[in-house]
Order: sequence, then C-alpha cells, then structure tokens
Amino acid sequence: MINQQEVMRLKEMAYQMRRNLMMLCGTFEGSVHIGGDLSMTDIMIALYHYGLHVDPTDIKMPSRDRFILSKGHGAVGMYIAMALRGFFDFDEILRTYGQLNSKYGMHPCKVYLPGVETSSGSLGHGLPIGCGMAYSAKVKRQEHRVVVLLGDGESQEGSNWEAALAAHQFNLGNLVVFIDRNRLQLDDFTENQMSMEPYSDKWSAFGWNVITVDDGNDMAQLAAAIDQLPATDTDVPTAVICSTVKGKGISFMENNPDWHAGSVSREDMERGIAELANDWNQERGG
Repeated sequence: MINQQEVMRLKEMAYQMRRNLMMLCGTFEGSVHIGGDLSMTDIMIALYHYGLHVDPTDIKMPSRDRFILSKGHGAVGMYIAMALRGFFDFDEILRTYGQLNSKYGMHPCKVYLPGVETSSGSLGHGLPIGCGMAYSAKVKRQEHRVVVLLGDGESQEGSNWEAALAAHQFNLGNLVVFIDRNRLQLDDFTENQMSMEPYSDKWSAFGWNVITVDDGNDMAQLAAAIDQLPATDTDVPTAVICSTVKGKGISFMENNPDWHAGSVSREDMERGIAELANDWNQERGG
C-alpha cells in the first residue's frame, strides 16, 4: 500500500506535468488538446510512476506492462508523463512537437517513437488492440498486464463494447482499462451528446470487475485503485472509472468545453503556471 511520502512524490510529478503542458500549449504554434491532457494528468503519473512495470532503460523488456493510449489526442500528456519517468527529454518535446518528421506527433506513432506500444489516434481502437495483446499474453502464459486509457466520449463507440464482450468471453484478467471520465467531449458534455449513465453498471453488465475512483485527480485514490487491481492470472478484466475534471488545475479551463483543444497566449500561459505553482505550494504546506 502506498504511503504519504510516495503520494506527495507523485503529486509533485503531476504538478510538473501540468506545468510542462502549459509551457508547450503556450509556445506551440497550433492547437493542443490541453483540456483532456490536464484531466488525465494524474492518471498518467499514477500509472507511469507507480502502477506500470516498465523500465525506460530497457524498453523492450519482455516482462514489461503494455500501455495503450486509446484517446490518442492525449499524446502530449503521454509524452510528458513518460519524459518525467526518463523515457524522453522534455526539452526535445517542447522544441520539436508537431513538426514534420518529429518523433512527437499530435498522435503517437510507435514507428517514430520507440517506447510507445501502439500507434493511436482514430478513437475506438485502443481497447480492441488491448484485447488482442492481452489474449496473446494469456495464450503464451506471460504475466504482464495490458493497460488501456480510454476517453469517456470515445467509449460511446460500439467497437469498445464489442471488445468488452470479447475480454469477458476470453477471461482476460490481465487487461485493465482506465477511463478518463471527465464528462466532456469535443463540443459538449457527454450526457448531452449520448447519455451513458449508469456508466459503471454497463461495464459490470458486460462481465467486468469495476473499480470506481470518485476523484480521478486525487493521487491517493488513484494509487489505492491500482493497489486493488487483481493478479494477472485471474479471469475477469477490470475497468477503473476515474471521475476527472477537464482542464484540471487551470481555473479558466476547468469544465469548459471551449478548452477541448486550443492554444494560450503568453499572458495566459504565465497566469496558468502561476496558479499551478500557488496550488502546489499550498499542497506541500508552503
């Protein structure tokens, strides 16, 4: 079980990730999916810095856990979380993101960027790919876990529910899906576009073990959910439903559909970074 010192270490990583996200959004001459990147920040830090068995010095380690970013437009968030873990250099991300032939595209590409398990971008494909990878591992008697990060708007697509049925049918207890349940998608709240509640009941009805995280931006709750994950040799896949806030940490972005994607002025970048620093100083008792 996680201790308070480790929780604070992870919170500091999340602060650094949000700060880096704002720096990139304020310097890149184009649109960044900043709202969803901020909502998934704590999940990504909890996974790459606590939950996933990975080694940035041995990216092909056979026993490594496999992570799939199904919501591929959150690529910047994944790049930065991995950079903080030691996979990449953030300065290189900041300098080259989104440019022609950059390793850091607006959607991840495993051909360009070693350490990324699968290319993604077109929504609705991450969980089906994860099912295939988990089934392969089970057949080969491999003990690693396959973890997918799914957006809640993305989960409206039928391909995910076909995959959910398959995961139950083939007893894929080595498969875990974390769901960034920020309740916002491209231009509106998810429940206005396609009502999904009762959301956890749907996953349960498909035969999945369900763990609900009431505050998916709370590091202690996320770590507790990771600690609850069943062993990989069990027969039931797990869905971890994380209630998050889109734009978390930046007051003018939080729960604002206008910040699904965009760029910020230097003034707003500095304002956002100052907010983050102030919140972090209060968190650590400064």
